[in-house]
Amino acid sequence: MCLGIPVKITAITDPEKMLALAEVKGVRREVNVALVCAPGETLEALVGTWVLLHVGFAVSRIDEAEARITLDLLDATGLEEELAAMAPS
Repeated sequence: MCLGIPVKITAITDPEKMLALAEVKGVRREVNVALVCAPGETLEALVGTWVLLHVGFAVSRIDEAEARITLDLLDATGLEEELAAMAPS
């Protein structure tokens, strides 16, 4: 089973490599946004967008309501442990 974590894109870090900074609950990670950037869309248009993150890749866009519902469910099932594993050591 795969788990996608809702994260919010906060900045573009490397446009050539299609990398962005994403954040959830204070944890920030650099992620690849190539799969969620539509043809002809600027990467900057992704800033503020919620996405599902899996193994370093934003795999789909979601709205804020869906992100909140998913985060609430993950909190109830141990998201804190998952986020602790994502945090830099």
